[in-house]
Amino acid sequence: MKIFRLLLTLALLCSIGTAYAKTKDTPQQDYRLDYVNINWWKQYNDDNLVNLMMKTYQNNQDLKIATIKSKQADQAVKEAFANELPYIGFNGSIGRDITSSTTRFGDLVIPDYSQTRFLLPFMMTYEVDIWGENRLRTKSVEKQRDIIKQNERASYINLTSEVASNYFNLIKLDKLIENQEKLVEIQRKIAEMQDIKYKNGLCSTVEVLIEKQALTVFEEELNDYKNKQDTIYNQLIVLLGERDANEIIRNSFDALSLPEIPESITADAISQRPDLIKAEDYIKKIGYDVKVARRNFLPKFTIYGQAGFNAYNNFSHLFDSHTFLSNVGIMPSFDLFTGGAKLAHLRYNKLEYEKAGQIYEKVLLTSIQELNDSLTTAKISKKNYNKSLERLDIEKEKFDLSQKKMDIGAKSNLDHLKAEESVILSERAEISNKINYLISTINLYKAVGGVDYNNLKAETNEENI
Repeated sequence: MKIFRLLLTLALLCSIGTAYAKTKDTPQQDYRLDYVNINWWKQYNDDNLVNLMMKTYQNNQDLKIATIKSKQADQAVKEAFANELPYIGFNGSIGRDITSSTTRFGDLVIPDYSQTRFLLPFMMTYEVDIWGENRLRTKSVEKQRDIIKQNERASYINLTSEVASNYFNLIKLDKLIENQEKLVEIQRKIAEMQDIKYKNGLCSTVEVLIEKQALTVFEEELNDYKNKQDTIYNQLIVLLGERDANEIIRNSFDALSLPEIPESITADAISQRPDLIKAEDYIKKIGYDVKVARRNFLPKFTIYGQAGFNAYNNFSHLFDSHTFLSNVGIMPSFDLFTGGAKLAHLRYNKLEYEKAGQIYEKVLLTSIQELNDSLTTAKISKKNYNKSLERLDIEKEKFDLSQKKMDIGAKSNLDHLKAEESVILSERAEISNKINYLISTINLYKAVGGVDYNNLKAETNEENI
């Protein structure tokens, strides 16, 4: 009965190993909320934006698909770990043996006969991982799991950033439409006054046509703004994953807060980017694959065993002591000739490892470029916004002067309307530049890997990017 004890010991080891695997791979609670990074979006001081982020987290189908892929990767790791453990199975059979002729063994004669055979064996096989090949395979799968989890994190960063960008663009279009409607109304009055001047012989036909043409341009721009508003609205509905949503509550343009951006960011800020972490994990994964390919040249040793009962004709005697069947042994195996397949596989993985290094270098350079570009764009957007504010203030001062001149009769109502029109045109530039600055802060957030870049300020100029 020693074989039974051996099989029982291996079965207990299997259960302990499986329990260890479950404990190790248990995901952290609410880890996806860390990917959403609600604390970052709260700095825009807009509760509507935060609510949209939570709706995206709860409903977006792309995020759910990414999470499902991550869970599948966890199961793939468990499956790979299970391949390191012994296999224990049961393969029983009941059969009828029938001989068609007399069988002779020297002087011993066995006439033709028929009998029923009952076989109930437990079987065990275990490939002894002397060279650590199976462990390395599991580590490779674990790194593939880590890559998929970074894909999941990247999906959350990209989608939440896209939601925020569309949200701010929607607010921009709300304000631009309001602004454009004022512009159309003023231009309509200007065209009407110009037409009255023409009827009184105070201007030419060309001047009337120019004002009417300007009116059609403003009306066309208004239609374009409304079309863009509907398009972005529909895109945002899809990102939120709400099929029955009929309204997106949003903040007013004037209530938007502008977050600050750092003058410089440390060079290691890109270390949290999902694409860079993925490139590092891919190098490690291929490194494990190369080691597996090398160990594949070495011999393998498999422990096998069988224990059970083997009886003929009488089922009631199946579990008697004299029907007990057992065997155990070690089976070495070594491939003498594979046509160069193993060597080709090793060379292939070595080349893949070299390619992974080049991919990492490219991702590193691209990450630095995107960080530089995003930080520069954010700075320029902030400067442009400040300049547009200065220009708007100048236009308002000119409009105030125009009002004073009109009050004393030194300026016509038509010229005063044109001055008001100039103010509204300057407001349009200020609206666009303000939203462009907000979106540039989102792009900078993506460039540093979805972390708060305000905590990544450079301490020395040598470390600056």
